[in-house]
Amino acid sequence: MWRVRVDGACIGSGSCVGVAPGHFALGSDNRSRPLSDEIEPDEAILDAVASCPVEAITIEDADTGEPVEP
Repeated sequence: MWRVRVDGACIGSGSCVGVAPGHFALGSDNRSRPLSDEIEPDEAILDAVASCPVEAITIEDADTGEPVEP
């Protein structure tokens, strides 16, 4: 399992929502939020990390805490 986080650097570009709509949504503050804290590994999440213009998304292994991306 992966743990997905979006930090305060998020500018609400929505690129992650466009790339991985089943995993991210924009909140009322127009900033991205993961729809679930832990997910099965998914290539769409890696694409969302790569598409974030401010590198606000991080992924870590839920068991070990080791970074998956970036």
